[in-house]
Amino acid sequence: MNHTNNPQQPNDARHDDDAALTEFLSSLMDYTPTIPDELVEHYLAKSGFQCPDVRLVRLVAVATQKFVAEVASDALQQCRARQSTVVKDKREKQQKDKRPILTMEDLSKALRDYGVNVKHQEYFADSPSTGMDPASRDE
Repeated sequence: MNHTNNPQQPNDARHDDDAALTEFLSSLMDYTPTIPDELVEHYLAKSGFQCPDVRLVRLVAVATQKFVAEVASDALQQCRARQSTVVKDKREKQQKDKRPILTMEDLSKALRDYGVNVKHQEYFADSPSTGMDPASRDE
């Protein structure tokens, strides 16, 4: 067997990776992210991270934008799954209005997949005793 160790191959691959990273970082200078640089800088500073390099701030903005888009997409899937389980009596109404209505429950389920637990307070209108006589609520 002919085993030739070519030490240039790992260096060439590393050089290619470095060149691709440099090109990507330079492309961030021309990119305007959805999340403003000032907002990203604020939260980075609030967490104790400061960096004068705008490219790094924009990289965090792009990663955040991707995360938000994935969560929104997953929440929409949760919403569609929830709305598809409508009982037969309500199908006619559903046919009229096919727009999805995202709820906190949909968002909570989507975020749970990413390890984020959302606990929201129960609103007065969410209470099962809403609209009942105050005297009969304690029963």
